[in-house]
Amino acid sequence: MRRFRACLAALFAIAALAACQPPVRLMPAPAVFLNGEHNLFGANAALDRSSDIQVFYATNRVPFGPAGARAYAIFPDDALHMGVANLSIGGGGRSWDWLYEQSTSTPAERRPQILVNTMQEKASVGLDAGAPGADALAFFDQVDQALARSADPDLTIYVHGANTGVGRATAQAAQYRHFTGRNSVVLSFIWPSAENFLRFSHDVDKAGGTAPAFARLVRMLARHTRARHINVIAYSSGAMVASPALALLGTPGAGYDPASVRLGEIYFPAPDADFRRFVGDLQVYHGYPRRVTVTVNMRDSVLVLSRLHQRGSRAGRPDPAELAPGDARWMVDASRRLDFDLISASADNLPGLDRRSHVFWYDHPWVSSDVLLKMLFHMPPEQRGLQPARTGDGLHFWTFPDDYEARLDAVTQSLVQAAAGRRDHADAP
Repeated sequence: MRRFRACLAALFAIAALAACQPPVRLMPAPAVFLNGEHNLFGANAALDRSSDIQVFYATNRVPFGPAGARAYAIFPDDALHMGVANLSIGGGGRSWDWLYEQSTSTPAERRPQILVNTMQEKASVGLDAGAPGADALAFFDQVDQALARSADPDLTIYVHGANTGVGRATAQAAQYRHFTGRNSVVLSFIWPSAENFLRFSHDVDKAGGTAPAFARLVRMLARHTRARHINVIAYSSGAMVASPALALLGTPGAGYDPASVRLGEIYFPAPDADFRRFVGDLQVYHGYPRRVTVTVNMRDSVLVLSRLHQRGSRAGRPDPAELAPGDARWMVDASRRLDFDLISASADNLPGLDRRSHVFWYDHPWVSSDVLLKMLFHMPPEQRGLQPARTGDGLHFWTFPDDYEARLDAVTQSLVQAAAGRRDHADAP
């Protein structure tokens, strides 16, 4: 009984903290930024040296308030609302030199907050099959203009997890954009989370129901922008949105070729989606993205609770015994020869990682560096410095080796040399 009460108290403490929606603070600098000689800011010839930052957004939440200062409810709408979010890192008025120091070192002071200043809605599109109107086409043109100015020709969509408000979802997307050296164009997809740990069932229901809206957004972006690829980062319960949506996008139909949406890198960090359904979805859409990557922590405490709630293991903490024999064989085969990578984020291999971490993909400098190398340079795991491993039943996966930082230095140097070679070739008469 004493142990039960302790567990119950811990759950209520987690719930209280989760319901508070703490502010997003600038994540620790990825290890690739801690080498003072080279970092991704230096690769941006048009770098905006400001503590302010913009990202695009799209949401199927009900809007309210004026279009220039929009807010969004927790309830789903029958339309997609798209716009531009304006944020500041450190509360506004901070110098670029200060932010650069925060972004390329490990200062002892508390990490600065990322605050949303305004959400400017530019267009709305119904979720039916009707063509987008002039305001939506103007929005897509604005995305295209951003892509034309960007060193990275891909568009990356960030899909947040459960218990997440509009501010957190937008700030997480903004800090990812910041640590691409502001080279990448990022869009935050904001689905109707209840923003409360105690209403997780609401989030599960609304996430699954949002898949068609997300698929509609991707198809419109592919048709009306010149993005080379559309990348997706679907964190935690964001996998409940993205995984079934990708299965929809991977299903051919009358007048529709799944290759037309130009899917690039698909990244699932700590995916909180039913493992069996996740594998089923993957079998539908595999072969269309460049690569699909799943990063797991088998001690993830959030996914332990989610498994109890959902009565099934999660894709970010999978139980292979749940799979039918045919699905298990497919997974082993996919890990060996298809563009599918499984990465272990374990405290046994990542110095300083909380063993139960659910936020490792942006909170640990090694893992966040690996994310950037994958998303920006389309590098497979062996080229990013990861180490191959295999389970007893033949499933191939990747780990972070003890000498990862030395490997990362070598990877960075090779990228710098390749960039110099391209510049020399472009300057040659």
